[in-house]
Formats: sequence, C-alpha cells, structure tokens
Amino acid sequence: MPDKLFNLEDYFKRIHYTGGSQVSAETLKQLHLGHVMNIPFENLDVFEKKNISLDLDDLFEKMVKNHRGGYCFEMNSLFAAVLTEMGFPVTRHLARVYHGGFDNSGKTHMVLLAEADGQKWVCDVGFGGNSLAAPLLFEEGLEQEHLGRIHRVMADPVYGYRVEFKTATGFEPIYAFTRETCCPADYLIANHFTATYPESFFRQAQMCALVTETGKITYFDGNLKIADGEVLTETAINGDAAIKEALKSYFGVKLN
Repeated sequence: MPDKLFNLEDYFKRIHYTGGSQVSAETLKQLHLGHVMNIPFENLDVFEKKNISLDLDDLFEKMVKNHRGGYCFEMNSLFAAVLTEMGFPVTRHLARVYHGGFDNSGKTHMVLLAEADGQKWVCDVGFGGNSLAAPLLFEEGLEQEHLGRIHRVMADPVYGYRVEFKTATGFEPIYAFTRETCCPADYLIANHFTATYPESFFRQAQMCALVTETGKITYFDGNLKIADGEVLTETAINGDAAIKEALKSYFGVKLN
C-alpha cells in the first residue's frame, strides 16, 4: 500500500503558513487566509469536462503538489481534511447559491462549520464571487470585516441561514445553508451534477479567482480584473497562449 500523499507539512508550505498547530480562532483565520490567497478558485477541469475527484489524495496532488486550484467541492473538501487533521471539530454542509432568489437554485455549494475558542465559524475557501477571506463567526447579524469585505450571517425562515455580502446599496445574499450535516455521498452526488450537467454555470466559461491583501484578481471568460483597493483594472485576454500565460502569471496555474 503506497503512502498517502496528504500531509500538513506540504499543505502549510503551499499556503505559506508558518504558525503553530493550536486549535484556536487565530489559527483558523490564518489557515483560511493562507488558503484563499495562495490556492486559486478555478473551474478549468470542469470546463474541460474532466472528471472531478473528491478523493483526498487526488485533491492533494492537484492543488498542493501540482499547484492548481479547484472549485467549492474540491477546495472545501481539502480544507476540511486539514482542519480535521489539526484537531478542529468541523462539519460539512450543502448550500443553495442565490441567483435572483433561492428558489432558482439547488444545493450545489459546499460550506464548512468549524469550532474554535468555544464558538462556531463559517469557513468557505471555495466560493469565487464575493467570497470570505477569513472565517465568519456564526453569530446572527454581526457585521464582520476582513480585507475590506464585510459579511454577516442572517437567519432565513425558509432556507436556514444566509451568508450576505455588503455592497454600496446594502447587504445582498450569497448563499443559504442549514445546520444539517451532510454525508460523503451527498457531496459525490452534488459534485457530479455540478461538474457534468450541461447547463451548469461552471461548464459555460473558464474562471479563476485569487484573494489578495488589497483586493482580488479574477479571470472570467477572457476578461482579467485586478481589484487593488479602490482601483479596478480590466484587460481582455485573447487566444489560448495568452490565457495560459495569464493563468500562470496571475494565479500560478500551469496548464499542460
């Protein structure tokens, strides 16, 4: 039986984490920040209609050894394994992404609830839009700012709990989830549907995103956006060679 690839030492190097192993809110925050700032959210394999494995060693090889990224099921599965290995109590949950309403969406997103310092925290290293930079304290109505982004958790009478993002005009929902713990089979089903359904959002265009200390770098369907504080720069990327170079230069992603 070959040795398993998964190990904390290599993961820590990948996310440039040099802190300790104490199970604490501060450790959780630094791990979360390190992940989203070094492992990009991306759907490149989904777009190319490749198989998306949630096997832990497959995830580790792809995102740690091969310096790729992944989408929610890949990213949060790896992060959950890291937290579990370090001793954090963590549960996995399916979320319903907001698309002009929650009734227009199925449960096609994974989020985590982790415990640290006697409190629960929403962790999500795998959402490409208005994503969490750091864990969100699971306290209803509390506005929390990380790297200039403000989020909060609100109870929802129908869908459990909403994670919301503050815009110039107020808070907007991102997704909703319940406290029901999901089993591995639930994620295999949701991952398979999301990765293979022809009309899935992730099958329509290439996308990649990486959080930075001053904003975010995003690539979507030939358009590169760099948000640096209040400054937004947009660049059109045309042709396969230019796209590969942009993915390598801005996200560290090397495609064959």
